[in-house]
Amino acid sequence: MSATGATAEVSPAVAARRRPAGFGHLLQAEWTKIRSVRSTTWTLIAFVIVTIGFTALITWVTEANWTGPHAGPRDARALADPTSIIFGVSVYLGQLTLSVLGVLVITTEYSTGVIRASLLAVPKRLPMLLAKIVVFAILVGILAEIVAFGSFFVGSAILHSRVSVSLSDSGILRATIGAGLYLTVFGLFAMGIGTLVRHTAGAISVAVGVAFLLPILAGLLPDTSFWNHLVGYLPEQAGSLVFLVHITSSQTVLSAWEGFGVLCIWAAVLLGLGAYFLQRRDA
Repeated sequence: MSATGATAEVSPAVAARRRPAGFGHLLQAEWTKIRSVRSTTWTLIAFVIVTIGFTALITWVTEANWTGPHAGPRDARALADPTSIIFGVSVYLGQLTLSVLGVLVITTEYSTGVIRASLLAVPKRLPMLLAKIVVFAILVGILAEIVAFGSFFVGSAILHSRVSVSLSDSGILRATIGAGLYLTVFGLFAMGIGTLVRHTAGAISVAVGVAFLLPILAGLLPDTSFWNHLVGYLPEQAGSLVFLVHITSSQTVLSAWEGFGVLCIWAAVLLGLGAYFLQRRDA
């Protein structure tokens, strides 16, 4: 009698603990984790300030020196492709902050030991990682598009007296949307690196190296058809084509959307490898 009563009393709690968490619950858990970490808030604030701030700075310098001693190639570039001035430096610096966030989203759990609690709550590791990817992609994707359009409107307003540019111009809307997509996928790319490396400093070093050092080293390679094709498929070189309106002759290996597709493949491969080793290695 007492055993039956105990069973009846305990079984709802046991059933609740044993009931597999649905994917919606995993999304909610990952959203709670990502928004409760202070580094997420500060990194996203830095992303907004750096991206829009440098757009304003670079376009203002360009406009202020339009007819001065520094005028010339920069002005010709702004006339030919205003988005290269609006998005050029700011997007590359913005991707640095999102790369850091992409790494921290996964490596912070390893450094604090939270990953063990997560894996105890969700023994199946792939759904947990997928939920983390989805939450990160939605959060960063929405903010990145807002920042991309904000940068465009700020930059085009500053350059308006020198060159007129609007979203209705050929290729401008694609470049603006593409800037947000590029930033989002590069953040996922860095997240894949973090999943593989698991160490914050090491993963950030690799992500920054891919974003900044690799293009510099690629520029030192001989200007031949073979090397141009090879460099054209590197993640940063390929992905950045999506926010350029006019692609130079040295960047004709891929079209804008083909280049973005290559970046997506890079990110998918890294995340796939991260998922594989997440299942194989101990937390």
